[in-house]
Amino acid sequence: MALELGRIMVEEVVLGEATWLAGRTLVVGREELDDFLRGSDARLARIDVSLASPGDDCRIVCVKDVIEPRVKVAGDRIGVGRTLILNGVAVVTCGQIVGFQEGIIDMRGPGAAHSPFSQTMNVVLDIAVVDGLSPHQHEEAVRLAGLRAAAFLAEAARKARPEAVACYEELVASAGSPSLPRVAYLYMLLSQGLLHDTYVLGENAQGGLPRDISPLALLDGAITSGNCVSACDKNTTFHHQNNPLLAELLARHGRELNFVGVVLTNEPVRLADKEASARRAVALLMELAPAGVVISKEGFGNPDADQMMLIRGLEQAGIRTVSITDEYAGPDGASQSLADITAEADAIVSAGNANARIVLPAMARTLGPLADLSRLAGAYPQSLRPDGSVEIELQGLIGATNQLGWQRLRAREV
Repeated sequence: MALELGRIMVEEVVLGEATWLAGRTLVVGREELDDFLRGSDARLARIDVSLASPGDDCRIVCVKDVIEPRVKVAGDRIGVGRTLILNGVAVVTCGQIVGFQEGIIDMRGPGAAHSPFSQTMNVVLDIAVVDGLSPHQHEEAVRLAGLRAAAFLAEAARKARPEAVACYEELVASAGSPSLPRVAYLYMLLSQGLLHDTYVLGENAQGGLPRDISPLALLDGAITSGNCVSACDKNTTFHHQNNPLLAELLARHGRELNFVGVVLTNEPVRLADKEASARRAVALLMELAPAGVVISKEGFGNPDADQMMLIRGLEQAGIRTVSITDEYAGPDGASQSLADITAEADAIVSAGNANARIVLPAMARTLGPLADLSRLAGAYPQSLRPDGSVEIELQGLIGATNQLGWQRLRAREV
């Protein structure tokens, strides 16, 4: 069984009367998209459709999720067949903050360097819902609108011929050179409830994990974000669709290492659940007989305990680990970086200090509810200055300290 990912190269996105692909230009029918989305869900009261491209004098605030438009054109299930991708295009959803943990994307200036979505051509949906919804209903409506919009736009590529096709074969754990080290991937998913949710094959990750999963299913979009977590280390749906750590392991398979599989694990709230989940994840990984395990994490604080339990369990089982985490060390870097630690955690890659502060210059155009900016995690009541500039911690920028390694920062002890 194999998976083909075909990329349709898009160089420009424009608004028009209907949605279609004109060569390398994606035309987005603004009213058509609005009608489709609001016709699909009566909970959506208003949708403002806008565009934001690299270099635009534009700031997107209160971002909830980012999704890459994809359409399956062959194959009867995820991870098999052919999927086409509108390369360089992203659907960005934003709207009123329900919790405190959404973020900012700057399309130019110093903030742009901290988010991969300053380099994508973004179809931005500023969404308002009808009155009377619960927080969960509100978030569900907005998140589903983003997924539906991505699928709607991707339909424009259904009959297009991809310029680049990547072919992936299912991993065979027994294959590969015996002289190469066996390496597995432990993929931690935030799954605490209270709007801190991730979905695997459409099911909430609070149940059914830990479990093993095909890397091909992951490449084909098995994971969807539903998280209202700090923007800096939120794994958006786009991050999951294009996991750089998974891509590196696949690229090095058979050359530098034998990639033997992926285990997904959750990040529960209760201590007993954390311990049980960690034991199960370690047992699943031991079945793959790896010499080493690479671990990625989502979130901070509470998930630090999950990460350390997993590292300790694997190391005590004789399996070497290396893990990626960001840090919350205070604006001056002098505070304790992690909420938990263990002696076995002796190989950790830092993705940067989320508490470091940045001043973002004023932008000519702002998309999303600017009035909610001071409620972002990493912001404070005076974050928005009279001149339109913003002082905020990196915590408030989408992807700034991403723990899949998709960022430009690091931190080191001095």
